[in-house]
Amino acid sequence: MLNPIVRKFQYGQHTVTLETGMMARQATAAVMVSMDDTAVFVTVVGQKKAKPGQDFFPLTVNYQERTYAAGRIPGSFFRREGRPSEGETLIARLIDRPVRPLFPEGFVNEVQVIATVVFR
Repeated sequence: MLNPIVRKFQYGQHTVTLETGMMARQATAAVMVSMDDTAVFVTVVGQKKAKPGQDFFPLTVNYQERTYAAGRIPGSFFRREGRPSEGETLIARLIDRPVRPLFPEGFVNEVQVIATVVFR
């Protein structure tokens, strides 16, 4: 049974909407964040147990701007999305740096964060 939760708040002159409980139910957490004409779908998946002998925190952050989000459809030869652009890599790092210290010291379970721009 779906149990959607929607929260709205003001950020300056903008209304930010957070929606969860409707999509990606197999993920550890999933939220659709929208503000004005932009929406970003963020999922987080974490392993319940760490791999034996692992002594570092494997946090993976991916940021994806899909071409369909900007109204561009790849033509003829380039039908698929390519590797992340330099800008996408830099934005993923901007997400990684403030999130990493939020995990407790000694936490070594693998965690993946994927932020996908759905439309803008």
